[in-house]
Amino acid sequence: MTVSAGATTAESAPAAGRRAGRWKVLFVGLLVVGVLGTAAWVLLGSRLLVVRHIDVVGERLVPRDRVLAVARVRLGEPLVRLDTGIVRDRVEAVQEVETVRVERRWPATVRIVVKERTPVVAVQHGNRFLQIDRYAVTVVTSAARPRGLPSLTVADPVQTDPALRAGLAVIGVLPPWFARQVVGVEAPSPEAVTLRLATGIAVVWGAPERAPDKLRLLHGLLGGSAQRGIKRIDVSSPEVVTTE
Repeated sequence: MTVSAGATTAESAPAAGRRAGRWKVLFVGLLVVGVLGTAAWVLLGSRLLVVRHIDVVGERLVPRDRVLAVARVRLGEPLVRLDTGIVRDRVEAVQEVETVRVERRWPATVRIVVKERTPVVAVQHGNRFLQIDRYAVTVVTSAARPRGLPSLTVADPVQTDPALRAGLAVIGVLPPWFARQVVGVEAPSPEAVTLRLATGIAVVWGAPERAPDKLRLLHGLLGGSAQRGIKRIDVSSPEVVTTE
C-alpha cells in the first residue's frame, strides 16, 4: 500500500496542533500558578504589606496608648491576616468606649476609629459622682460634680435599675429647647420621674411613655409669660394637666 506524502502531511497537521494546544494550556496554567503564588507571597509572606502604622481616631477619654495596648495589633503582622473583628471586640470591651471600627488601609496601616460614650447625667453615689451615658453605663467617676450635666437622683444607681433607665429614657427624648433647661431629674420609681428646671419649676413627667403629648403641653405652658408664678406642672397624665 502506498501512502502519498500529501496525505501524511495532512494527517500530521492536526496532531501538531493538538500538541501546540497542550503546551499553550500548560504554559497558561503555569503562568496562573506563578501569579497566584506571587500574590500569596506578597500578601502573606513578604514585608511589603505588613502593619507598619496604627492610627487611632476619636479617643478623648481613653488615652491612645491604652487603646493600642488593648487592641494588641502587632507591627510587622501581614495586613491580610489581621482579624479586624477580634481587634474591634477587644477595644469595645473598654468601659469608656461605645463602638469601634477597625479598617485596613493598604499598604501598611491599621486605622482604629473609636466612638466614646457620652455622659448625659451625673449620679451622686456616696462621695463620688458617676457620669452615666444613655445606656446606663458609668463612663467616668469623679470627686466633684461635673459641670454641664443634669443630676439624676435614684435609689440604686446600677445599670439594671428600672428607675435609672426610666430617668435616662425621659432625658433621651427631650428636645434641645427643653433639655437645656433641665438641671436635675428625680426618679424614685420608673413611673414617677420629675424634672427640675433652672427656673425652679418642677415638671412631674411620670412614666417615660407619651413623650410627644407631654412635650406639646409643656411647650405651651413654658412659653413666654405663661410660666410666671408656676412652681409645678404635672403632665404625667396628658389628659388632665395641673399646675401650681
